[in-house]
Amino acid sequence: MSKTDWIQQEIEALQNAGLYNRIRTIGSPQGAWLVVDGKKVLNFCSNNYLGLANHPALVAAAKKALDEMGVGPAAVRSIAGTMTLHVELEKRLAQFKGVEAAITFQSGFTANLATIPALVGKEDVIFSDRLNHASIIDGARLSGAKIIPYEHNDVKSLEEQINVNLSQYRRALIVTDGVFSMDGDIAPLPDIYEVAKKYDILLMVDDAHGEGVLGKGGRGIVDHFGLHGKVDVEVGTMSKAFGVVGGIVAGKAVIIDWLRQRGRPFLFSSAVTVPDAAACLAAVDLLEDSTQLVDKLWENAKYFKAEMKALGFNTGVTETPITPVMLGEAPLAQQFSRELFDAGVFAMALGFPTVPQGKARIRVMISAAHAKDDLDQGLEAFKNVGKKLGVI
Repeated sequence: MSKTDWIQQEIEALQNAGLYNRIRTIGSPQGAWLVVDGKKVLNFCSNNYLGLANHPALVAAAKKALDEMGVGPAAVRSIAGTMTLHVELEKRLAQFKGVEAAITFQSGFTANLATIPALVGKEDVIFSDRLNHASIIDGARLSGAKIIPYEHNDVKSLEEQINVNLSQYRRALIVTDGVFSMDGDIAPLPDIYEVAKKYDILLMVDDAHGEGVLGKGGRGIVDHFGLHGKVDVEVGTMSKAFGVVGGIVAGKAVIIDWLRQRGRPFLFSSAVTVPDAAACLAAVDLLEDSTQLVDKLWENAKYFKAEMKALGFNTGVTETPITPVMLGEAPLAQQFSRELFDAGVFAMALGFPTVPQGKARIRVMISAAHAKDDLDQGLEAFKNVGKKLGVI
């Protein structure tokens, strides 16, 4: 028996359970429409909330930076990889977010891997929402701290866990997603803040799906709830609404300074590329200049969700442009996705372990790039496939 036979068996088990991830290939810029596996389809998949991934201003900024400063920084930030564009981007992001300081990382994922282990260790405790993103879970595991989950968006459960456990540990951290990426619901951050304040615990929110979506002009969940200066750490990403790539941590200056000293992806992985930093700066410019794209995103989301509900689809508990179409079992969700693709709509199925067993779904990602005709075409496809498969 080969030493890799077990891997093949596991892959076959995934295929038999309808959980094998068949990755499609995109041959065009991101936008309302894509070329996927050689076929032009309506894009209901990507996190390109504001349509910035192919925006002329971002493309021009990246090209200009390439001509002036080359491609890669060729070093980690702490040795010889901090470029003027990195410094400018961090200053602008801090101003945009209304915080004392900000630091950027290679991705939102690495931002969480950097931040959590820098703030807590083996003598400490993390109170973590049960549905937090994988990057939070991995960052918490890397820290070595005791991880105590509380029930999803349940502030009473959070306080109960704090009362039972807090006294046993040196320091504590409360961490929650801002917008939960699978269900589209929003954390009750004002109530969580009151608990953090009551027990004097550091509060961290991962705003990956709130950046560019919530708050005035997309300034995020802290702005949305008017909690400036009250949330210790905001983690975000420039890989979604900003249309580029990279992570951000924003908050108190002392915490940001500490991350420059102890954030391992900052210290041991090469810096964000020059054109990426320039494009992110162009995205900040656009968001500061106008709320038009954010307003269009919410207008599209409101229309699409109302029409899906009218058709009889279950869209769960979403409060944001993320629109889960709840289907239950993974094989049905995968079949639904294939039928949609045949009908010209690209909307991938999500099953375990991305979502819990029995809660497979199609997650529709609405964008400001969609015209009303695009949304109507997508709705027609969902109606036809839903009726064919007996979902509605």
